[in-house]
Amino acid sequence: MALFAAKLEGQPVSGRSASEKLEDERSVRAARAGDRAAFGRLYQSYAGMVHGVLLARVPVDAVDDLVQDVFIRALRRVSTLRSSDGFGGWLAAIARNLANDYHRRSAPVEQLDSGICGRELLGEATDCCGSRVDRASGLALLEAIRSLPDAYREPLILRFVEGMTGPEIAVHTGLTHGSVRVNLHRGVQLLRKKLSPKAGGKS
Repeated sequence: MALFAAKLEGQPVSGRSASEKLEDERSVRAARAGDRAAFGRLYQSYAGMVHGVLLARVPVDAVDDLVQDVFIRALRRVSTLRSSDGFGGWLAAIARNLANDYHRRSAPVEQLDSGICGRELLGEATDCCGSRVDRASGLALLEAIRSLPDAYREPLILRFVEGMTGPEIAVHTGLTHGSVRVNLHRGVQLLRKKLSPKAGGKS
């Protein structure tokens, strides 16, 4: 668990470049005008973020289908989007709303151990230092993260399962860099306590 306890501030941080952000804004403008290829590029850029937002909220075996639903809904509504630079936050809000809808219409579901992530991301999760996490550890990590308060679940899953940096999380979700940094830091502290074999005792 020591690797998960690594200080986030001490890691090399690389957000998206200015040219990547500009390219996304161009794609949003083109998609608003009906360009399906541009929307496809946005799918490539944002599918991981949407996957992580949903993974924080719904059963593993429902995530892949809901990712598709999010983008179908976004495609139908993208022409109504007012600002090109607000696409990530708008898309994340659609994902959160669909997750809420899922819970309103669904009966209780079985636990994570019977679910399979369609893209096998749990088998490719990384810890804070970039080391691979095996599938069993990934499932344990996911279960621990999903037991945390809402504010910490989403950024931690985007960080550890989807492999996004703090700045990338902020850009893709429309959250501020400060709130992402604080929630990651506090979330890691809570996660350490949950996953520590000495949880509840002295460190």
